[in-house]
Amino acid sequence: MKKLITLVLAVLLVLPLAAKKEPKPQEVDSLGRKIKTGWNFGILPSVAYDADYGFQGGLLTNVYFYGDGSQYPEYIHSLYFEAAYTTKHHGIFRFNYDSKYLIPGYRLTLDATYLPDAMCDFYGFNGYESKYNYDWHFWKKKTEKMKNPEEYVSRVFYKYKRDLIRVAGDIEGTIYQDLKWNAGLGVLGYIIDDCDINMLNGKKNVYDPSLPHYAQKALDPSVQGLYEKYKTWGLIGDDEEQGGWHPYLRGGITYDTRDKRQGPNKGIYTDLFFTYSAAFNAAYGQQAAAGYNHLQFNFTFRHYIPCYYDKNGINRITFAYRIGTQNNIAGRSPFYMNNYLNTLFIQRVYYEGLGGGNSIRGMMANRILANGFAFANVEFRFRVVEFDIKHQHFYIGLNPFFDMGIITQPYKLDELVEMHTGGEYHSLKDIMAAKTPEDKYEDYFDTTKDMNVYMPHMCAGLGLKVGMNENFVLSADWGMPINKQDNAKWANFYVKMGYLF
Repeated sequence: MKKLITLVLAVLLVLPLAAKKEPKPQEVDSLGRKIKTGWNFGILPSVAYDADYGFQGGLLTNVYFYGDGSQYPEYIHSLYFEAAYTTKHHGIFRFNYDSKYLIPGYRLTLDATYLPDAMCDFYGFNGYESKYNYDWHFWKKKTEKMKNPEEYVSRVFYKYKRDLIRVAGDIEGTIYQDLKWNAGLGVLGYIIDDCDINMLNGKKNVYDPSLPHYAQKALDPSVQGLYEKYKTWGLIGDDEEQGGWHPYLRGGITYDTRDKRQGPNKGIYTDLFFTYSAAFNAAYGQQAAAGYNHLQFNFTFRHYIPCYYDKNGINRITFAYRIGTQNNIAGRSPFYMNNYLNTLFIQRVYYEGLGGGNSIRGMMANRILANGFAFANVEFRFRVVEFDIKHQHFYIGLNPFFDMGIITQPYKLDELVEMHTGGEYHSLKDIMAAKTPEDKYEDYFDTTKDMNVYMPHMCAGLGLKVGMNENFVLSADWGMPINKQDNAKWANFYVKMGYLF
């Protein structure tokens, strides 16, 4: 951690000197805008908000090198640094490099990220098959504002502790024109445990057993969360409950006709790839199960359609959509890897799926947890106004959107119980009755006849975009779930960098 922070500070001190070497002559593109050349960067506060992670504070910078500007808005080198922390105890420490010119003829992306999360979301397996009870974890300082205070259990009932370490390198080469081959390797390290209640309470908040749960400001350390119950019920095995280290090898093809990578106006991007993940040296020295070697298949199709050009030739309206799927086709994957959305190139901090600001906006993060899933995002992108501030090009845009996700490979809960208990219990109902008789099966799992694990999860909303020099985009999205089982709140709000796709 200290080495990463030192590296970030060193780069921030050196780059201003390099930025002074930017050539003074400025050329103009076909739309009359000044072409960016040389080094361009800005040090910004990493101030953001995510309904699932809370308010974020820190520093970030995205450094671009455009050379003589002949390829603008394409950059020659992009370096991204970020160090931040959120009010919900989630950290971001990241370095990312992207270039099509470091190795002539090949695109190279490098990423090193550490994401500590003291309260990672966990709502159970199979989406709607696992019931979500808002009152169990909703808490307000003033009891009268709580809907059903007597039903309150704990603010961290749907949480567990998860630290993710990600190191990856990806490369792309050309097969023919817009058809590319892709290869990558990396490692995902997960360190998992129950929530650290003492840390979350802090020194000032002390649990008082004489008061009811809903009157407590402190968390009750004796209360089991859903993650702990899943371990007790045999839905999560001993060989995956504390995480593990997973090196992976990835390969596939892409077809890309987009006019630019960030906020394209037209073109198609589609990819098809396979990821083989091994399992070695589980967290805290536990032995990893060989059964967690697995092969996953991913397919994504994105399409950008220009709808309206103004008199200056600027596209003002773009219709954009993305469809994709991720499925396990061989071996078994540990539960904690099934909400990681594989990608050929790491461009964002988060690749969580499905649910949340990085996949289905308006839905709770990680609401859909299954062996396989599919998703769709549809939006109109309106480029409302453009302006310059001190030779920097800005634009403001709006984008109404609709997001959807479905399960394609659900967990078979009774089979998990039988496997993880060595055949001692043959059904989830049996082990719940034996291990936690105070828990009613129907309170946690949907048993109604019309319940369908394959029912789609849907959200809709509106986004605001502020772009600078076509590559740096600040994004604010407001999303609302169609079904309250996906979020009992009426909406979720996110402030992030870049477009969703």
